Amino acid sequence: EARMKAKDKGMIRHIGITNHRLNVAHEAIDSGLYETLQFPFCYLATDKDLELVQDCKKAGMGFIAMKALSGGLINNSAAAYAYLAQFDNVLPVLTPELQAVIDHDREELQGEFCRGCGYCMPCPAGIEINNCARMSLMIRRAPSAAQLTDEMQAKMRKIEECLHCGRCKSKCPYGLDTPALLEKNYKDYCEILAGKAY
Repeated sequence: EARMKAKDKGMIRHIGITNHRLNVAHEAIDSGLYETLQFPFCYLATDKDLELVQDCKKAGMGFIAMKALSGGLINNSAAAYAYLAQFDNVLPVLTPELQAVIDHDREELQGEFCRGCGYCMPCPAGIEINNCARMSLMIRRAPSAAQLTDEMQAKMRKIEECLHCGRCKSKCPYGLDTPALLEKNYKDYCEILAGKAY
């Protein structure tokens, strides 16, 4: 009611919504209250994500793609942009070379990986979940030196103090088993520190 009054007075021109949960996004579309939906969307999109884009189009809503680089795990911005641009027939064209990059990343990243959205935070044990739960990928897909500092090693060691309370898991919009993901990433991290090739 307040936002509609503000719009009627000319204080705001458009009303949009942003979130990370498909069910909330569909509720927003069905409500007819919003002009735009901002939602995570990149070339790792599932069929349900693609359906969401089409549902926005049918409802006459703008779709604002966020996290097109998946929090830094997608490291070819040209491929990321080309994928998004194809939905509005905007250049650059999705070339076979960029499609090969997309196919490789989809194979490596789709499924169980943390997008770093931070909905799981704060952790009662003080674990920086949104970085620690995706450390294995960050080391391999971003400059690794930043992930191997003394400061980051201390943050990763906090995983040993995990309470297994399940709060992070219950808040994850992607349904990840966050405690298991933390343990998996910590094991890999310790092995890398011990000399395992990455």
